[in-house]
Amino acid sequence: MDAFFETLRAINMMDYFLLLGGAAFLAGLVDAVVGGGGLIQIPVLFATFPSAAPATLIGTNKLASIFGTAAAAVSYARRVRVAWSTAAPAAFAAAIASFAGAYTVTKIPADFIRTLLPVILLAVGIYTFSKKDFGSIHAPLHSGGKERAIALAIGACIGFYDGFFGPGTGSFLVFLFVRFFGFDFLGASAAAKVVNVACNFSALIWFGWSGHLWWQLGLMMAVCQVGGSLIGSRLAIKHGSVFVRKLFLVVVGALILKTGYDAFLK
Repeated sequence: MDAFFETLRAINMMDYFLLLGGAAFLAGLVDAVVGGGGLIQIPVLFATFPSAAPATLIGTNKLASIFGTAAAAVSYARRVRVAWSTAAPAAFAAAIASFAGAYTVTKIPADFIRTLLPVILLAVGIYTFSKKDFGSIHAPLHSGGKERAIALAIGACIGFYDGFFGPGTGSFLVFLFVRFFGFDFLGASAAAKVVNVACNFSALIWFGWSGHLWWQLGLMMAVCQVGGSLIGSRLAIKHGSVFVRKLFLVVVGALILKTGYDAFLK
């Protein structure tokens, strides 16, 4: 907390609000459509508070993100049919696995994932770009027990990844819901928000318990995130799956550059 107040004293309050609030708003907008909001918000937090503990900044990011993601989830649920038979079991598994991932990252380093991530993202981007009709039609592939089993597996894997490392969680969820369930990009994004809320909530329990949260900053950024999330979800609903697919490719491209730089050049 000392680093937080020291930084506030060192910079103008309006500059502080514009920088972090603006980053949270933009992160909420992008995240509501295809995920990847952390690509914007986390670097700004780390640049603003270079002397703060990384866990505290990640926890504060989660606090802001859960409000934005929840707002997007509600907005989608009002206008788009959310596939709850898929989203609910995936969210349940993700909540448990995210907590396990957050605990695990305190025990072993995440360096191997840091190196592998840009390669995985590149494969996702190439696959999506090469299949022009990928995610254009909403034609669910599974039902019943098979649907729940696949949803639980995806939720567990992505939930653990989100707690353990995190970048691109929302984008991975969108891709997997399109690829394995036959959703269009709009339906996949709606379902992904439900799972994302569960991941963020579970991780918040860990960060709150361990004291790695700046409540004042997180709640201020949460307000801005909600505003961005509401606009982002409405843009996605208005312009449909074609718009979501295009932004998905842009965000995945940015994630490849960012994670590649972190893994091999930083």
